[in-house]
Amino acid sequence: MEFDNNRPIYLQIGDVLCDQILSGVLAPGERIPSVREYGAQVGVNPNTVMRTYERLTSDGIIFNKRGIGYFISPDAPQRVLENEREKFYAEELPAFRKRMKLLGIAESAIFSDTSSEK
Repeated sequence: MEFDNNRPIYLQIGDVLCDQILSGVLAPGERIPSVREYGAQVGVNPNTVMRTYERLTSDGIIFNKRGIGYFISPDAPQRVLENEREKFYAEELPAFRKRMKLLGIAESAIFSDTSSEK
């Protein structure tokens, strides 16, 4: 896994797990790798993975069964979807609109019906 130096690794790992939940690669109730296993898979310190798991646990996306491991929460897909939509509206969309304005691109050019082009 390649990491972006401009963003904390534990957040990037969380993004990957959330993307896997949204895409159905990880299903509700499914066990995820242990902290040590996942650290070895992606080549990071287990403490970094632990920080990711703690964050996802506090967000209700995963939960820990003591002595057994971490699992995907039953409502994780909905929680991730809501979180990602909030982030999109708060961070990505404003940046996208700003870039469009700088480039002189009208919203109608982007959001017009392009079904005839497919």
